[in-house]
Amino acid sequence: MKRIWICLLWLACLCPMYGQGLRILFIGDSITDGNWGNSDGSAMPSAGRNLWDMNHIYGSGYMYLCASYYQSKYPGKGYEFFNRGISGNALADLEKRWEEDAIALKPDILSVLVGTNDIHYYIGGPHTEPFDTLGWEKRYRALLDRSLHANPHLKLVLGAPFTAFTGSMKNSEGFALRDNLVHTLARIVKRIAVEYKAVYLPYDEMFETLLREAPSSQDTYWIWDGIHPTPAGHRRMSELWIKEVERAGIL
Repeated sequence: MKRIWICLLWLACLCPMYGQGLRILFIGDSITDGNWGNSDGSAMPSAGRNLWDMNHIYGSGYMYLCASYYQSKYPGKGYEFFNRGISGNALADLEKRWEEDAIALKPDILSVLVGTNDIHYYIGGPHTEPFDTLGWEKRYRALLDRSLHANPHLKLVLGAPFTAFTGSMKNSEGFALRDNLVHTLARIVKRIAVEYKAVYLPYDEMFETLLREAPSSQDTYWIWDGIHPTPAGHRRMSELWIKEVERAGIL
């Protein structure tokens, strides 16, 4: 009997070391997607992607850089990262898959970056009516509320959408409108972050500062098409994510 108790005590000591760690989920559009799970750049649903190939499990963007940073620096903490970005997604698309791709994964930390496609689709349409910012905010809050209902201890990380007048964006009409709407949604996300006590990531301000203070010979150095960051841009996004998350002390 004594030997059994010794074994149980030994196992109890090992559990914190090898047990399951915090679960960190990133969800959003193509900027988060990064072709994770061998999606071939498509909007393939999460269930159809490769979920076991660790060489492609995180994609190739800022999410990958964040996950690799924490998992390499703290191998004993058992952190689990999940990428559920899907190319082309707007807020309505996140709504449709929120149960499967957000709540069912039971994250301890939820990182959200969405909005650029909502604006892109609006600009590409007739836009005879103003962009429904009130409706967008209501739907955004509703998604967070669903996750917080499922896990009241959930920590939130909310990223601001962004754009830049670079690359092929210079050939597109309506950049002034796009830029205005991006800043409008960024202000909404910031307001939500304050009210929900979430970590806020001002990606729009970050890229504006980079483009202003760190110019390069190519205007596409940080954002190559006005929407998607380059590897250098993704690196700066990950650095901001890590800095603000660690400042908040949630990871």
